[in-house]
Amino acid sequence: MRFSDRQEAGRRLGLALGDLRARGTWWDPIVLAISSGGVPVGAEAARVLGLPLDVLVVRKVGAPGQPEAAVGAVVGDDAPVFDRSALRMLGVGEDELVPEVSRQRRELRRRERLYRRGRPAPELRRRTVLLVDDGLAKGVTAYAALRRVRSQHPAAVVLAVPVCDVECAADLRREADALVCVQPRLYLHAVGVSYEDFHDVGDQEVLALLRRQEAA
Repeated sequence: MRFSDRQEAGRRLGLALGDLRARGTWWDPIVLAISSGGVPVGAEAARVLGLPLDVLVVRKVGAPGQPEAAVGAVVGDDAPVFDRSALRMLGVGEDELVPEVSRQRRELRRRERLYRRGRPAPELRRRTVLLVDDGLAKGVTAYAALRRVRSQHPAAVVLAVPVCDVECAADLRREADALVCVQPRLYLHAVGVSYEDFHDVGDQEVLALLRRQEAA
């Protein structure tokens, strides 16, 4: 069964997270959506849960000549995270990715400036962070995001997605305090196959969702 769009996926994820919330204690919780595709999902989940929303900008690193083949990810000023099995399979060395990493860092900083509009990043220390994306297929983006959030010493990190590859989710469970997935799937090679509408989420859509959350 496919989600009609990211909004429906976010509503269903919010309900699943509500069940988790009822079984435990969350400390000053916040929904932190991975941009860009995770923002519509996170916005709906935050609305269902009645929680604040913020954004974490993460950029995928594409293989040389194959920008859609994600082999790594960058977030903040952290060292890039690479999918080493993908690098071996493609015969690509990390040194070959230096120009692409630099390009993605520039785009990351542009988006951070645009989305934050002078606001500081949220304080995550001793908070329960619900880290939301639109799905997990390979996991390199989520791993980079988890590493970044962990470095800020939250009380707990819940990785939450509407759809996930079962094997990828098993690997990432070791990095999060909990993992919530509405639709676990075997051999999920691309998140988009789980959505009827999986359009690219642009800057204006992200900004509109963040403004709507601020006004709520």
